[in-house]
Amino acid sequence: MQVVVIGSGYVGLVAGACFASGGFSVTCVDIDAGKVERLRQGIIPIWEPGLDQMVRENAASGRLQFTVDGSGPISKADAVFIAVGTPPQEDGSADLSHVLNVARSMAEHLTGYTAVVVKSTVPIGTCDKVQAILDERLAQRPGIEAEVVSNPEFLKEGAAIEDFIHPDRVVVGSRTERARHIMDQLYAPFVRGPEQMVHVDVRSSEMTKYAANSMLATRISFMNEIAALCDKVGADVKNVQRGIGLDARIGALFLNAGIGYGGSCFPKDVKALMSTGRDAGCAMEILSAVESVNDQQKGLLARRLTKRLGEDLRGKTVALLGLAFKPDTDDMREAPSLTIARKLQKAGAKVVGYDPVAQHTARIELGDLITYAATWQEAVATADAILVVTEWSEFRGLSASDVAAATRCRLLYDGRNIWNPKEFSEAGFEYHGIGRR
Repeated sequence: MQVVVIGSGYVGLVAGACFASGGFSVTCVDIDAGKVERLRQGIIPIWEPGLDQMVRENAASGRLQFTVDGSGPISKADAVFIAVGTPPQEDGSADLSHVLNVARSMAEHLTGYTAVVVKSTVPIGTCDKVQAILDERLAQRPGIEAEVVSNPEFLKEGAAIEDFIHPDRVVVGSRTERARHIMDQLYAPFVRGPEQMVHVDVRSSEMTKYAANSMLATRISFMNEIAALCDKVGADVKNVQRGIGLDARIGALFLNAGIGYGGSCFPKDVKALMSTGRDAGCAMEILSAVESVNDQQKGLLARRLTKRLGEDLRGKTVALLGLAFKPDTDDMREAPSLTIARKLQKAGAKVVGYDPVAQHTARIELGDLITYAATWQEAVATADAILVVTEWSEFRGLSASDVAAATRCRLLYDGRNIWNPKEFSEAGFEYHGIGRR
């Protein structure tokens, strides 16, 4: 089968590389000539474990190609995936201009029957809009048919390759058996059985993506509220987490209390679903609370530190361990570190940050607002307070004696609850966790 992926960002590049590894002939199309040339040279624009090797191996085999001109590949394609960005607008709704422009531009190159697969995260009803554009433009070309299919992605940054190659489910929204058959063929190398292929109507598929991410965001904000209450009443959120996570109806995932979620998906998708609700006359009150709690949580460590040391932090140095919104990625979008760094700098503090991977992307977001350390030891060396912001395994493995040997600072705020309060307290640290005793 011939596959075209339009857009070589995070989703498009992962999808293209993985489909190529499944044995298909894949062409990734992008309007950025510089990016295309770098990809041809094996230079990957994003940091994702295993992706660079997969791209290089499949490019060398000829199964994966990159181009700015998609006309030829689209004319031969059995399936064309749309994987361009849908950034949030000021009102929280998704900007569909890139998706719709791709539909308009590809129409003239289609031949025969083509499955046009919307991989981008889009509001409910977007596939109908794409189908209408294609139908209108193909109306005067008998024998040429394009069917729009919804196939949302469920990739976790830092584990995207594993998620694609070994999915827990593949959701497909389509109208005909022909389109379903093409999608079954495309995912046959990756699914363990037909039960993993969730075939539904198009709008239900679009809704599933938003519902899934909004549910996970809700669990995070709920546990952060429970942690806040634990702080007030003397309970330990880790004990609560274990006690409820063993309930099969609840499960153990996404129950970690911390300093809020970030990234490209949860904040954007919660806002987009709220916008869809407003347009449909359905107030999404739970999601409104989820977003409010998360916004407050991002500034929690800065508020606690200024309460402890005073509103004026001039002359104080604060170390941030971790800058990316989560471990195993260099993604700084909506990262809690951005909120923390800006609030502390505004209070007069010198902020020193260290991240194993996200130093470059952090500089793009924060510039010279903070100082960037080459190691965690350098970050904490002269600190008056240490804040754990991202739960990298490099930090998880540190003992109290490791930290104590690197700094004279004993004021510690563990924003991800990765360390043992008793161990650090007994080592002389003033330890503050999130909902910890």
